[in-house]
Amino acid sequence: MSNSIKYWVYGTLPAALLLMGLLPAVRSAWSVPIILVYLQLPIYMLHQVEEHTSDRFLRFVNQTIGHGKEIITLTEIFWINVPGVWGLNLLSFLLAYTLHLGLGLISIYLCLVNALTHLIFSIVQKQYNPGLLTALFLFLPISTFSLMSMTHRPEVNLSFHILGIGLAILIQVYLIIYFRRKLLKIGLPKAQMKIAGIQESDL
Repeated sequence: MSNSIKYWVYGTLPAALLLMGLLPAVRSAWSVPIILVYLQLPIYMLHQVEEHTSDRFLRFVNQTIGHGKEIITLTEIFWINVPGVWGLNLLSFLLAYTLHLGLGLISIYLCLVNALTHLIFSIVQKQYNPGLLTALFLFLPISTFSLMSMTHRPEVNLSFHILGIGLAILIQVYLIIYFRRKLLKIGLPKAQMKIAGIQESDL
């Protein structure tokens, strides 16, 4: 298990290429919106390659936000990205395929909200953050096109959009609160907490 936690990202690129390579075999049986929902997982995997290869995200967060202190671990990254991201994308696709197409919006909004998070953080910090390029050049165009495709389907009503974007935002907010609390618990100096946008009242 420890090797999986350390090295999971190095199997992500082959897995993403394999998933995309399967598309020609199923494209005639699937509608365009279902194919687009399916694509959210491999493009998210490509995003993870940029974000986590050589522990880029871990080092960036701990140095930039934690100021050298460990606020995110390899174990947390593994559970967030593999069971969390892969699992939610897979569940969204299966629900869209078997139950209702609108449930595929969960994975689409997951990509879009993640992309906006990377973009906003980059603007605020005035620097690159790991995952930014794939967020801009994969998530934004592909997931926006996927969203437009789903919106034009009459069976996909507003309630599915609310569910998808609500869940995606809820996940991001939970992670932000979780790691802000960790920052406070490790005793980050007040001056550094101010830089990170953290107030003692957040406790």
